[in-house]
Amino acid sequence: MTHDTAHSGETVGRDLIKYKFWYLAFSALVIVPGLIALVGFGLKTSIDFTGGSVLKFSRPVDAWDTAVVRQLVIDRGVEVSSLTVGEGGQSISVRTRPIDVNTNAELVAAVVAASPADTHQTSFETVGPSIGGETAKKSLTAFGVACLGIVLYIAYAFKNVPKPYSGVRFGLSAILAMLHDALVVVGVFAILGHYTGVEIDPMFITALLTIIGFSVHDTIVVFDRIRENLGRFKGKPFDWIANYSILETMRRSLATSATVAITLSALFVFGGASIKWFVLALLVGVISGTYSSIFNATPILVLWEGYLAKKN
Repeated sequence: MTHDTAHSGETVGRDLIKYKFWYLAFSALVIVPGLIALVGFGLKTSIDFTGGSVLKFSRPVDAWDTAVVRQLVIDRGVEVSSLTVGEGGQSISVRTRPIDVNTNAELVAAVVAASPADTHQTSFETVGPSIGGETAKKSLTAFGVACLGIVLYIAYAFKNVPKPYSGVRFGLSAILAMLHDALVVVGVFAILGHYTGVEIDPMFITALLTIIGFSVHDTIVVFDRIRENLGRFKGKPFDWIANYSILETMRRSLATSATVAITLSALFVFGGASIKWFVLALLVGVISGTYSSIFNATPILVLWEGYLAKKN
Protein backbone atom coordinates (compact mmCIF):
# COMPACT_ATOMS: atom_id res chain seq x y z
CA MET A 1 0.00 0.00 0.00
CA THR A 2 1.41 3.40 -0.93
CA HIS A 3 1.84 6.25 1.52
CA ASP A 4 -1.01 8.27 -0.06
CA THR A 5 -3.36 5.29 -0.10
CA ALA A 6 -2.69 4.59 3.55
CA HIS A 7 -3.57 8.13 4.48
CA SER A 8 -6.66 8.03 2.28
CA GLY A 9 -7.88 4.89 4.01
CA GLU A 10 -7.17 6.45 7.39
CA THR A 11 -9.51 9.37 6.71
CA VAL A 12 -12.41 7.47 5.12
CA GLY A 13 -14.27 7.16 8.41
CA ARG A 14 -13.62 10.79 9.36
CA ASP A 15 -14.74 12.72 6.33
CA LEU A 16 -15.65 16.03 7.95
CA ILE A 17 -15.81 17.95 4.67
CA LYS A 18 -18.66 15.70 3.54
CA TYR A 19 -20.95 17.62 5.91
CA LYS A 20 -19.82 21.08 4.80
CA PHE A 21 -23.34 22.25 3.94
CA TRP A 22 -24.56 21.26 7.41
CA TYR A 23 -21.79 23.28 9.06
CA LEU A 24 -22.66 26.37 7.04
CA ALA A 25 -26.38 25.87 7.68
CA PHE A 26 -25.72 25.68 11.42
CA SER A 27 -23.70 28.90 11.25
CA ALA A 28 -26.55 30.63 9.43
CA LEU A 29 -28.98 29.37 12.06
CA VAL A 30 -26.81 30.85 14.82
CA ILE A 31 -26.41 34.21 13.05
CA VAL A 32 -30.07 34.77 12.09
CA PRO A 33 -31.48 35.56 15.59
CA GLY A 34 -28.67 38.07 16.16
CA LEU A 35 -29.23 39.70 12.76
CA ILE A 36 -32.94 40.00 13.47
CA ALA A 37 -32.15 41.62 16.83
CA LEU A 38 -29.56 43.89 15.21
CA VAL A 39 -32.00 45.09 12.54
CA GLY A 40 -34.98 45.27 14.88
CA PHE A 41 -33.40 46.64 18.05
CA GLY A 42 -29.96 47.86 17.05
CA LEU A 43 -27.03 48.02 19.44
CA LYS A 44 -27.39 49.81 22.74
CA THR A 45 -24.39 52.13 22.62
CA SER A 46 -22.72 53.85 25.54
CA ILE A 47 -22.22 57.60 25.75
CA ASP A 48 -18.74 57.10 24.31
CA PHE A 49 -20.46 56.73 20.92
CA THR A 50 -23.58 58.89 21.24
CA GLY A 51 -22.59 61.61 23.68
CA GLY A 52 -24.47 62.50 26.85
CA SER A 53 -24.14 62.19 30.60
CA VAL A 54 -24.37 59.19 32.90
CA LEU A 55 -25.11 59.57 36.61
CA LYS A 56 -24.81 56.53 38.84
CA PHE A 57 -26.25 56.30 42.34
CA SER A 58 -26.13 53.65 45.05
CA ARG A 59 -27.88 53.03 48.35
CA PRO A 60 -27.68 50.24 50.94
CA VAL A 61 -31.39 49.41 51.20
CA ASP A 62 -34.55 49.34 49.08
CA ALA A 63 -34.68 48.88 45.32
CA TRP A 64 -34.83 51.98 43.17
CA ASP A 65 -38.14 53.12 41.70
CA THR A 66 -37.23 54.20 38.16
CA ALA A 67 -40.45 56.21 37.73
CA VAL A 68 -39.62 58.35 40.77
CA VAL A 69 -36.03 58.95 39.67
CA ARG A 70 -37.10 59.77 36.12
CA GLN A 71 -39.59 62.35 37.37
CA LEU A 72 -37.00 63.95 39.66
CA VAL A 73 -34.67 64.43 36.70
CA ILE A 74 -37.38 65.66 34.31
CA ASP A 75 -38.63 68.19 36.90
CA ARG A 76 -35.23 69.89 36.68
CA GLY A 77 -35.48 70.28 32.91
CA VAL A 78 -33.17 67.43 31.97
CA GLU A 79 -34.12 64.94 29.25
CA VAL A 80 -33.73 61.30 30.30
CA SER A 81 -32.49 58.79 27.71
CA SER A 82 -32.61 55.66 29.85
CA LEU A 83 -32.54 54.33 33.40
CA THR A 84 -30.96 51.01 34.32
CA VAL A 85 -31.18 49.37 37.72
CA GLY A 86 -28.20 47.19 38.65
CA GLU A 87 -28.18 43.71 40.10
CA GLY A 88 -29.82 43.61 43.51
CA GLY A 89 -31.68 46.85 42.85
CA GLN A 90 -29.43 49.02 45.05
CA SER A 91 -27.70 50.84 42.18
CA ILE A 92 -29.12 52.85 39.31
CA SER A 93 -27.64 54.41 36.18
CA VAL A 94 -29.35 57.50 34.72
CA ARG A 95 -28.44 58.49 31.18
CA THR A 96 -29.32 62.01 30.02
CA ARG A 97 -28.42 64.61 27.45
CA PRO A 98 -25.06 66.30 28.20
CA ILE A 99 -25.25 68.32 31.44
CA ASP A 100 -22.70 70.44 33.32
CA VAL A 101 -21.35 70.09 36.85
CA ASN A 102 -23.87 72.51 38.36
CA THR A 103 -26.85 70.65 36.90
CA ASN A 104 -25.37 67.39 38.14
CA ALA A 105 -25.11 68.86 41.65
CA GLU A 106 -28.81 69.83 41.54
CA LEU A 107 -29.81 66.34 40.43
CA VAL A 108 -27.68 64.69 43.11
CA ALA A 109 -29.24 66.86 45.79
CA ALA A 110 -32.75 66.02 44.56
CA VAL A 111 -32.15 62.27 44.34
CA VAL A 112 -30.42 62.09 47.74
CA ALA A 113 -33.18 64.14 49.40
CA ALA A 114 -35.86 61.75 48.07
CA SER A 115 -33.95 58.60 49.03
CA PRO A 116 -33.04 56.68 52.20
CA ALA A 117 -29.97 57.60 54.24
CA ASP A 118 -26.50 56.81 52.83
CA THR A 119 -27.67 57.26 49.23
CA HIS A 120 -24.78 58.71 47.23
CA GLN A 121 -23.57 59.29 43.69
CA THR A 122 -20.91 56.79 42.64
CA SER A 123 -19.92 58.37 39.32
CA PHE A 124 -20.66 61.16 36.86
CA GLU A 125 -19.47 61.14 33.25
CA THR A 126 -20.14 63.45 30.31
CA VAL A 127 -19.14 63.05 26.66
CA GLY A 128 -19.99 65.59 23.95
CA PRO A 129 -21.98 64.43 20.88
CA SER A 130 -19.15 65.38 18.49
CA ILE A 131 -16.62 63.33 20.45
CA GLY A 132 -19.01 60.38 20.53
CA GLY A 133 -19.55 60.54 16.77
CA GLU A 134 -15.82 60.72 16.15
CA THR A 135 -15.25 57.67 18.38
CA ALA A 136 -17.85 55.66 16.46
CA LYS A 137 -16.33 56.70 13.11
CA LYS A 138 -12.82 55.73 14.20
CA SER A 139 -14.06 52.38 15.51
CA LEU A 140 -15.65 51.50 12.15
CA THR A 141 -12.53 52.66 10.33
CA ALA A 142 -10.33 50.48 12.55
CA PHE A 143 -12.50 47.43 11.82
CA GLY A 144 -12.44 48.08 8.06
CA VAL A 145 -8.67 48.61 7.98
CA ALA A 146 -8.15 45.40 9.99
CA CYS A 147 -10.25 43.39 7.50
CA LEU A 148 -8.41 44.84 4.50
CA GLY A 149 -5.04 44.27 6.12
CA ILE A 150 -5.87 40.64 6.87
CA VAL A 151 -6.95 39.93 3.28
CA LEU A 152 -3.78 41.51 1.89
CA TYR A 153 -1.56 39.68 4.36
CA ILE A 154 -3.07 36.25 3.71
CA ALA A 155 -3.01 36.82 -0.05
CA TYR A 156 0.70 37.65 0.22
CA ALA A 157 1.51 34.84 2.66
CA PHE A 158 -0.19 32.29 0.38
CA LYS A 159 1.12 33.69 -2.91
CA ASN A 160 3.15 30.51 -3.48
CA VAL A 161 0.18 28.18 -3.18
CA PRO A 162 0.24 25.67 -6.09
CA LYS A 163 -1.77 26.59 -9.15
CA PRO A 164 -4.67 26.65 -10.02
CA TYR A 165 -5.38 27.64 -6.40
CA SER A 166 -5.17 31.29 -5.34
CA GLY A 167 -3.91 33.02 -2.22
CA VAL A 168 -6.60 35.66 -2.68
CA ARG A 169 -9.31 33.01 -2.36
CA PHE A 170 -7.64 31.73 0.80
CA GLY A 171 -7.70 35.27 2.18
CA LEU A 172 -11.31 36.00 1.26
CA SER A 173 -12.46 32.66 2.70
CA ALA A 174 -10.76 33.57 5.98
CA ILE A 175 -12.47 36.97 5.96
CA LEU A 176 -15.91 35.42 5.42
CA ALA A 177 -15.35 33.12 8.40
CA MET A 178 -14.10 36.06 10.43
CA LEU A 179 -17.21 38.09 9.59
CA HIS A 180 -19.27 35.16 10.88
CA ASP A 181 -17.57 35.53 14.27
CA ALA A 182 -18.09 39.29 14.32
CA LEU A 183 -21.78 38.89 13.46
CA VAL A 184 -22.27 36.27 16.18
CA VAL A 185 -20.79 38.56 18.85
CA VAL A 186 -22.61 41.67 17.62
CA GLY A 187 -25.88 39.71 17.44
CA VAL A 188 -25.48 38.41 20.99
CA PHE A 189 -24.93 41.96 22.27
CA ALA A 190 -27.88 43.30 20.27
CA ILE A 191 -30.07 40.76 22.09
CA LEU A 192 -28.48 41.51 25.48
CA GLY A 193 -28.78 45.25 24.90
CA HIS A 194 -32.50 45.02 24.19
CA TYR A 195 -33.45 42.64 26.98
CA THR A 196 -30.92 43.43 29.72
CA GLY A 197 -29.67 46.93 28.86
CA VAL A 198 -26.06 45.92 28.13
CA GLU A 199 -24.27 48.75 26.32
CA ILE A 200 -21.35 48.51 23.94
CA ASP A 201 -18.38 50.82 24.52
CA PRO A 202 -14.82 51.16 23.16
CA MET A 203 -13.87 48.04 25.14
CA PHE A 204 -16.35 46.12 22.98
CA ILE A 205 -14.58 47.32 19.84
CA THR A 206 -11.29 46.20 21.37
CA ALA A 207 -12.81 42.78 22.04
CA LEU A 208 -14.15 42.60 18.47
CA LEU A 209 -10.75 43.36 16.94
CA THR A 210 -9.13 40.79 19.25
CA ILE A 211 -11.71 38.21 18.19
CA ILE A 212 -11.12 38.65 14.46
CA GLY A 213 -7.38 38.37 15.06
CA PHE A 214 -7.85 35.15 17.02
CA SER A 215 -10.22 33.74 14.41
CA VAL A 216 -7.90 34.46 11.51
CA HIS A 217 -4.93 33.05 13.44
CA ASP A 218 -6.77 29.74 13.84
CA THR A 219 -7.82 29.76 10.19
CA ILE A 220 -4.27 30.41 8.97
CA VAL A 221 -3.07 27.33 10.89
CA VAL A 222 -5.51 25.16 8.91
CA PHE A 223 -4.87 26.93 5.60
CA ASP A 224 -1.11 26.67 6.00
CA ARG A 225 -1.43 22.92 6.47
CA ILE A 226 -3.61 22.75 3.35
CA ARG A 227 -0.88 24.56 1.40
CA GLU A 228 1.74 22.10 2.66
CA ASN A 229 -0.42 19.09 1.84
CA LEU A 230 -1.14 20.35 -1.67
CA GLY A 231 2.55 19.77 -2.32
CA ARG A 232 2.71 16.46 -0.44
CA PHE A 233 -0.36 14.84 -1.98
CA LYS A 234 -0.26 15.95 -5.59
CA GLY A 235 -3.13 14.49 -7.58
CA LYS A 236 -5.41 14.14 -4.58
CA PRO A 237 -8.77 15.96 -4.73
CA PHE A 238 -8.79 19.33 -3.00
CA ASP A 239 -11.60 18.34 -0.63
CA TRP A 240 -9.60 15.26 0.47
CA ILE A 241 -6.54 17.42 1.19
CA ALA A 242 -8.67 19.97 3.07
CA ASN A 243 -10.26 17.24 5.18
CA TYR A 244 -6.88 15.67 5.95
CA SER A 245 -5.48 19.09 6.95
CA ILE A 246 -8.40 19.73 9.30
CA LEU A 247 -7.87 16.41 11.02
CA GLU A 248 -4.16 17.19 11.45
CA THR A 249 -4.78 20.58 13.09
CA MET A 250 -8.08 20.07 14.92
CA ARG A 251 -6.63 18.74 18.16
CA ARG A 252 -4.25 21.68 18.44
CA SER A 253 -6.97 24.23 17.68
CA LEU A 254 -9.41 22.74 20.19
CA ALA A 255 -6.77 22.47 22.92
CA THR A 256 -5.64 26.08 22.43
CA SER A 257 -9.17 27.44 22.37
CA ALA A 258 -10.23 25.35 25.39
CA THR A 259 -7.49 26.84 27.58
CA VAL A 260 -8.46 30.38 26.52
CA ALA A 261 -12.18 29.67 27.08
CA ILE A 262 -11.54 28.27 30.56
CA THR A 263 -9.52 31.36 31.52
CA LEU A 264 -12.18 33.73 30.17
CA SER A 265 -14.96 31.78 31.91
CA ALA A 266 -13.15 32.19 35.23
CA LEU A 267 -12.72 35.92 34.59
CA PHE A 268 -16.39 36.28 33.68
CA VAL A 269 -17.55 34.58 36.89
CA PHE A 270 -15.02 36.00 39.33
CA GLY A 271 -13.77 39.17 37.61
CA GLY A 272 -14.95 42.69 38.30
CA ALA A 273 -18.08 44.25 36.87
CA SER A 274 -16.03 46.70 34.79
CA ILE A 275 -14.66 43.92 32.55
CA LYS A 276 -17.63 41.53 32.65
CA TRP A 277 -19.08 42.30 29.21
CA PHE A 278 -15.66 42.71 27.63
CA VAL A 279 -14.79 39.19 28.81
CA LEU A 280 -18.15 37.82 27.60
CA ALA A 281 -17.55 39.25 24.14
CA LEU A 282 -14.14 37.57 24.03
CA LEU A 283 -15.57 34.27 25.28
CA VAL A 284 -18.34 34.19 22.66
CA GLY A 285 -15.84 35.19 19.98
CA VAL A 286 -13.29 32.52 20.93
CA ILE A 287 -15.92 29.77 20.81
CA SER A 288 -17.34 31.06 17.53
CA GLY A 289 -13.86 31.59 16.08
CA THR A 290 -12.80 28.04 16.86
CA TYR A 291 -15.89 26.69 15.13
CA SER A 292 -15.61 28.95 12.09
CA SER A 293 -11.91 28.26 11.54
CA ILE A 294 -12.60 24.55 11.20
CA PHE A 295 -16.17 24.33 9.94
CA ASN A 296 -16.66 27.57 7.98
CA ALA A 297 -13.42 28.83 6.47
CA THR A 298 -12.29 25.51 4.99
CA PRO A 299 -15.73 24.44 3.67
CA ILE A 300 -16.10 27.86 2.01
CA LEU A 301 -12.70 27.42 0.38
CA VAL A 302 -13.56 23.86 -0.71
CA LEU A 303 -16.86 24.98 -2.26
CA TRP A 304 -15.17 27.90 -4.03
CA GLU A 305 -12.36 25.80 -5.46
CA GLY A 306 -14.82 23.05 -6.41
CA TYR A 307 -17.02 25.54 -8.25
CA LEU A 308 -14.08 26.96 -10.20
CA ALA A 309 -12.81 23.46 -11.04
CA LYS A 310 -16.18 22.50 -12.53
CA LYS A 311 -16.47 25.79 -14.35
CA ASN A 312 -13.04 25.39 -15.93
